[in-house]
Amino acid sequence: MQALRGVNLEVRRGEVFGFLGPNGSGKTTTIRCLLDLIRPDGGVVRVLGLDPQAEPLAVRARLGYLPGELRLDDNLTAAGALRFFNRLRRGRADWAFVRQLSERLGLDLDTPIKNLSKGNKQKVGVVQALMHRPELLLLDEPTSGLDPLVQQEVLRLVADARAGGATVFFSSHALSEVQGTAARVAIIRQGAVVEEAETAALINRALRRIRIRFRQPVEAGSLASIPGVRLLEQDERLGVVVEVEGEMDALIKALAAFPVSDFETERPSLEEIFLAYYADREAK
Repeated sequence: MQALRGVNLEVRRGEVFGFLGPNGSGKTTTIRCLLDLIRPDGGVVRVLGLDPQAEPLAVRARLGYLPGELRLDDNLTAAGALRFFNRLRRGRADWAFVRQLSERLGLDLDTPIKNLSKGNKQKVGVVQALMHRPELLLLDEPTSGLDPLVQQEVLRLVADARAGGATVFFSSHALSEVQGTAARVAIIRQGAVVEEAETAALINRALRRIRIRFRQPVEAGSLASIPGVRLLEQDERLGVVVEVEGEMDALIKALAAFPVSDFETERPSLEEIFLAYYADREAK
């Protein structure tokens, strides 16, 4: 099975670039090609202007990498694991900075790896990727296994790295993770990049699912005639569920004529957005 069949990207120096796609879409394979951990059958790969196949050590010396499946030595403490990574990088990391990163993430450096939860092991991975202040960060699902507060702190660390001059390329299956962090994103599905866009434009185009409840029975079928609005269901409890593509202004103005008692909105998963936007394209 062909893992990648259409990836054509250019990431600008100094930007945070989000690489979005559902699980199994090719995100990890792409990153491994950038690191020369996997060699593609064709095409051209350049990282920091270098060919990772011809100069893999030169490329890896200038970046920080967080793999999607991190492997650590259970017999080491968190500090021991980080000191090991630092020795591999010829001691480039400032240990005071390592402690600062660990404190921000709530990571106890004295705890043995074997006693750490999945989330705390992920924190070790985040610290090792950032601790030597690399000029390029390749982060594969960096917030995986972390609780929401720590997820937000990781995204702040990514923003801080970018402010310090680093280029950041990170994969995610969650649109919400890149909304406030990445200026541009690429969407990959089934091994092909189906779109590259400014993050703000993608957010505005994303579908929303709206559940509306009324104080009394109404004829809400007219809502389906609003551009970008599709009526999904009408239940027996004075409510409807609609799907909205793009801006919500027209729907909100139309609802002014109804006795609305409650209004709930949610964004579908990225998987659902893909299915909505690209099912027709694949059928053609």
